[in-house]
Amino acid sequence: MSDTPRVHINHDVFFTLKDSSSEAIDKLVAACHEYLTGHPGCVFFSAGHLTSELTREVNDQEFHVALHVVFDSLETQNQYQVADRHNQFIAENKESWAKVRVFDSTVSVG
Repeated sequence: MSDTPRVHINHDVFFTLKDSSSEAIDKLVAACHEYLTGHPGCVFFSAGHLTSELTREVNDQEFHVALHVVFDSLETQNQYQVADRHNQFIAENKESWAKVRVFDSTVSVG
């Protein structure tokens, strides 16, 4: 058994919407679940909204929807980026975005 940690690719996306209504936020979260789940190599997926109760000084409050996807390799993350369902998500939702911030990183697992 190896003590070498596995390396995964963490893909975090924070969306600020033009319309901050709960309906618009719920619509984007639902679209994340519809189009961005189940991609090859995905080992973790979550999407949700800003939690108003988390208001410590260190908490960034400048987003409405958070997406978190962890891939088992850089190769599968790269495949996700060009996948038809990912591109359909972008095409159908990009007009609702005022700002999108993407944070990709490697993470050690195990």
